[in-house]
Amino acid sequence: MVGKKVNSLLNFVMWLTGVLVALAVGFGMTGGTLTVQYVPLVVTQVAGWIVVATTLLSAVLTLLKK
Repeated sequence: MVGKKVNSLLNFVMWLTGVLVALAVGFGMTGGTLTVQYVPLVVTQVAGWIVVATTLLSAVLTLLKK
């Protein structure tokens, strides 16, 4: 019983960490802090917005599922 609760809490913490890291990377790309060598900045910024949008969408869908 306790093991199941701990496992559930650990899964949530790992999921939340993944969401926060993805958002940090996405916003870093959109702001120009994170760049990809030999790739134009505008392409990196568009990719960053795609990361942010898909991360938020998946987070909302996951929370609605529960």
